[in-house]
Amino acid sequence: MSKLLRQSFMLLLVLTVITGVLYPLAATGLAQLIFPRQANGSLVIRGGKPVGSVLIGQSFTDPKYFWGRPSATSPHPYNGGSSSGSNLGPTNPALVEAVRQRIAALRAADPGNTAPVPVDLVTASASGLDPQISPAAAQYQVARVARLRHLDVAQVRSLVRRYTQGRQLGILGEPRVDVLRLNLALDAPVGQ
Repeated sequence: MSKLLRQSFMLLLVLTVITGVLYPLAATGLAQLIFPRQANGSLVIRGGKPVGSVLIGQSFTDPKYFWGRPSATSPHPYNGGSSSGSNLGPTNPALVEAVRQRIAALRAADPGNTAPVPVDLVTASASGLDPQISPAAAQYQVARVARLRHLDVAQVRSLVRRYTQGRQLGILGEPRVDVLRLNLALDAPVGQ
């Protein structure tokens, strides 16, 4: 019996070292070697400081910025530690009311805009963290951002095109606009 216990303990110790120490170190080292930017969070750096990640949205509420998709995370928006959707179905009264409030906020920020509100500006994604919006959602906001920043609409549309990413491999997903980088470009001094 003691021989069996000793063998079991040794097996536990060996497997703990392999799966709990060696494998994570190898995976981390390999990731740092092959994909260093992704392994470190795909951070966006400005002035030597991280200002966000291309993987997690940020809450932009000032009307002079492009707004991203609503976040369903709590207790704070775009909380990577609590990624989740709202789990509210399309007929749930709470979701219907939240969408109404989001539409009202968009209309209040740009009262002259009578275009239909793109769905991704009023509904959260499954993760609640999406950093991108559809090109239609960005175009919906162009006039407001241009007016509040005293910029030409064509100039803002050009920035939207610049930060629009196409389908992955030409066929996967939908075109999308990187909200963080677009807003950083709006804040950059002219000529950068």
